[in-house]
Amino acid sequence: MHTSHRLMVGTVLLAGLTAVTAAQNALTGPDWPQWRGPRRDGTLAAFTEPKVWPDALNQRWKVTVGDGYATPILVGNRVYQFSRQQENEVLRAIDAATGKVIWERSYAAPFEMNSGAKRHGPGPKSTPTFADGRLFTLGMSSIVTAWDAASGKELWQKPAGPVQPMFHTAMSPLVDRGQMFLHVGGHNNGALTAFDPATGKVVWEWTGDGPAYGSPIIAEIGGARHLMLFSQKNFVGVDPTTGQLRWSVPFEARSTTNSITPLVYGNTVIVSGQGKPLTSYIIANKGGKWVADLAWENPQLSMSFSNGVLVGDAVFSMSPLNSGQFFWADAKTGKTLWVSEPRQGGNAAITRSGDLLFVLKDDGTLMVGKATPGAAFVPVKTYTVAMSATWAPPVISGNRIFVKDAETLALWTLN
Repeated sequence: MHTSHRLMVGTVLLAGLTAVTAAQNALTGPDWPQWRGPRRDGTLAAFTEPKVWPDALNQRWKVTVGDGYATPILVGNRVYQFSRQQENEVLRAIDAATGKVIWERSYAAPFEMNSGAKRHGPGPKSTPTFADGRLFTLGMSSIVTAWDAASGKELWQKPAGPVQPMFHTAMSPLVDRGQMFLHVGGHNNGALTAFDPATGKVVWEWTGDGPAYGSPIIAEIGGARHLMLFSQKNFVGVDPTTGQLRWSVPFEARSTTNSITPLVYGNTVIVSGQGKPLTSYIIANKGGKWVADLAWENPQLSMSFSNGVLVGDAVFSMSPLNSGQFFWADAKTGKTLWVSEPRQGGNAAITRSGDLLFVLKDDGTLMVGKATPGAAFVPVKTYTVAMSATWAPPVISGNRIFVKDAETLALWTLN
């Protein structure tokens, strides 16, 4: 009788500990320290897929943070959110498990919005970047700030310049090998700049064009590392160590709104823009000179503000054509593999984990489906995660989904 009782108690305790461990594991996962994740390509390393998808997600917490559609970033047990409240730009550190604000810092950032940009709100649009214990932010009027991530202490700041981009800033900082990269300045007058992350000192500048709205990446192609990004009127590749321009091709989206982050596929780079076809360039060194030659373009497909993801040899994204259509395209040839029915919406933030696609539309609808190149994207489940506009891509880690809508940040989980 006593032995049976002890066995029963032990079993209950073990079950309880297993449940607690499972719950703890569910609330952990890999970091998401910058725009589009660790590799800046919209892919995540680990997601805890449920055996059965629930009918609804569980909202763990929700906190008002203010305007803007900067993506939250996740580092350890903290979420960092950059936003705007009244005339201030605000950075917060938030406990990822509870939603409690750990620290909050702000600075005055009044500015006059371009009339054409007002429908998208006062920002900020740029996502913070975490590296080596520091946070880096770019405000709507080009104020560049470095912060201590632990305490929120301001480390250094560069004031807004006299010239602004037509639709204000959206580029997210990139930190790599002891340098922080941003294209600062304004319409027809800018400087792609490498800063010393510790001091803010300018290491080098390239002043060949004004800034665009897409974010830079660094990739090794042809045995060399290239800093690649859109400028106002071009797609450029720069030596990240020296700032020397390696190659440049004319590329100007409608209303000079180059907004896509380049997507690297082998020795090619896939890009697009509003009113521009889905396009691929081959990056190569020919006779000691770097060039970006056209590999292919598909005028039937485009990417305006919806960045795509690679799945094997295919690209999945959303085209603004026909009031929004999802598509698969062959990354080698540009051939259309599949396109959805029209009228799917204005914008979608797309994230990939293994053979899963997470698609957050700008109306607060999150769709989850299989990533099968060439096949119709059919959601396994569709969830409502916001009641206002969701322009910021979500952050997905473990079984957690962090969603920033018009004014709030919320944590949703699958259990």
